Amino acid sequence: MELKEILCDTPCACGKIHNFDKKVITGEGAVNKLKDVLNGIDAHHAFVVSDKNTFKVAGKQVYDILADMNIGYTECYFDKDEIEPNEESVGYAMMYYSPKCDVIIGIGSGVINDICKIVANTTGKTYIIVATAPSMDGYASESSSMTRNGLKISLPSKCPDVIIGDTDILCQAPLKMMKSGLGDMLAKYVSIAEWRIANLITGEYYCENVAELIRTALKKCTDNATGLLKRDKAAVEAVFEGLVAGGIAMKIAGVSRPASGMEHYISHVWDMRGAEFHIPVEFHGIQCAVGTLMAAKLYEKLLDTTPDINKAISYAENFDFNAWSDKLRTFLGKSAENMIALEEKEKKYDIEKHKARLDIIINNIDKIKQIIREEIPSTEQLEQLYRSIELPETPEAIGIDTSIVPITLEATKDIRDKYVLSRLVWDLGLTNELFYN
Repeated sequence: MELKEILCDTPCACGKIHNFDKKVITGEGAVNKLKDVLNGIDAHHAFVVSDKNTFKVAGKQVYDILADMNIGYTECYFDKDEIEPNEESVGYAMMYYSPKCDVIIGIGSGVINDICKIVANTTGKTYIIVATAPSMDGYASESSSMTRNGLKISLPSKCPDVIIGDTDILCQAPLKMMKSGLGDMLAKYVSIAEWRIANLITGEYYCENVAELIRTALKKCTDNATGLLKRDKAAVEAVFEGLVAGGIAMKIAGVSRPASGMEHYISHVWDMRGAEFHIPVEFHGIQCAVGTLMAAKLYEKLLDTTPDINKAISYAENFDFNAWSDKLRTFLGKSAENMIALEEKEKKYDIEKHKARLDIIINNIDKIKQIIREEIPSTEQLEQLYRSIELPETPEAIGIDTSIVPITLEATKDIRDKYVLSRLVWDLGLTNELFYN
């Protein structure tokens, strides 16, 4: 399904009206359309945000256009190779912002875009992102993936009004960033499966049309995947457009479900440990790719299990939340406190709520297993794909200590109020068998 097929002014079958009034410009030389965009909004003074790397690949084009149009600008330049998505970086950008700016232009990808979306949300100004890498799915989303007080969060922000993806620029991105973008797309296998499973177990909102939009974009990415190694424009454009589709899907659905699930939370856990204990981490999309394969293997194990009601109830009744909280504190440091506090609101460990979910799970276990088979490729298929594009397959391959993998998997159930695989495993009383063996 293509995006234009589900955008309308009348309610979808899911009950929501799917509108997306932003502009996406892709293709060779797309950055030159920036002049038309700026003319269209009658811009006079731009706030331009870039860093050392993104300025090199697209800065000159953007500044030449501004000069040619006699548009003034205020510059926020991050003179560093890597920018942390945290309070300091957002504060840095805001301190350079000038009230006379009537448009914000971000030159970059993940972190630059997330920072600019927060600035745009705060100031209410028109925001244009000139993408420099097909590396993540946040281009079109209304949230920014940030670290606040040590905890990885999705902060409400502003979706860019215009997204420019010039393939001539995108193809210059480091190959690793392209693989990261594909990894973020491969995560959609798990996210769609978990969205459907959550809808079945908790009654959470679900839209089949939005899910199909993601499946279509994902297939286009995998069909062209090997072209990334050759910087083939069709392959790069497929990944970029797929990532943008993921952001649009989150926006029109009003939830992050179409684009992220447990595999993203695996990445978030590693990011939080990295921030707390100063441990190097990989690109988000690369970590998501590894997390996707990990989740796929766990889902295959789940297909071979038969639920045991008594075992599940006994496990829940003997679960020691205080002991688990202490374990989280040791594992994640101060960021664990926010996760622990979520339980006050969620009550996911409440015995009666657990029994109610378990009853639904038992009665629908065949449907759950069918969803898994329909949505998630076999690990053999995934491994073949990963090897064809030289994607890391294991935590060890990206520097993760294998000893922390079990608790990483278990911790994913506490990051957000979202029903993911680790919660299903907990509900079934299978945490020890599937995560620690």
